Amino acid sequence: MFLRLAGEYRQFVQDLVMNLQALAAVLEKRGYLASCYTCGGQLNSASFMVSLEDNHLIRFLVSDYGITWTEMRDDRELMKLEGAEAISQLQALADLVKYSLAAPPAHALASLD
Repeated sequence: MFLRLAGEYRQFVQDLVMNLQALAAVLEKRGYLASCYTCGGQLNSASFMVSLEDNHLIRFLVSDYGITWTEMRDDRELMKLEGAEAISQLQALADLVKYSLAAPPAHALASLD
C-alpha cells in the first residue's frame, strides 16, 4: 500500500510541476515576471516565482519533501503556507489569471484569500 501511495504522490508532484510551468508561461504573456525552474528531466521538483509588483514576490516550491507557498514584500515574509493550504492559494492565483481578460492589477493579486 505504501509503495502505491508513494507512486501516486510522485505522479501528483509531476502533474503539479507541469501546471506550474504553464501558469508561469501565462503570467509572462500577461506581463508579469514569472519563472518555473525544475531540477532534472523527471519533473520531481520545481521552484515557481512571480513578481506581482515592486518588492512583492510569491514563491511556490514543490518536491518530494513537501509543498510551500511563501509571499514576501520588501524582503519580509508575509505569509507561508504548506500542503493543501499552499495549493489552495495557488488555485486562487490561477483562477484570477484564468478569469481575468486583461492583466490583473497587482493589488488584486495581493489579496488572494
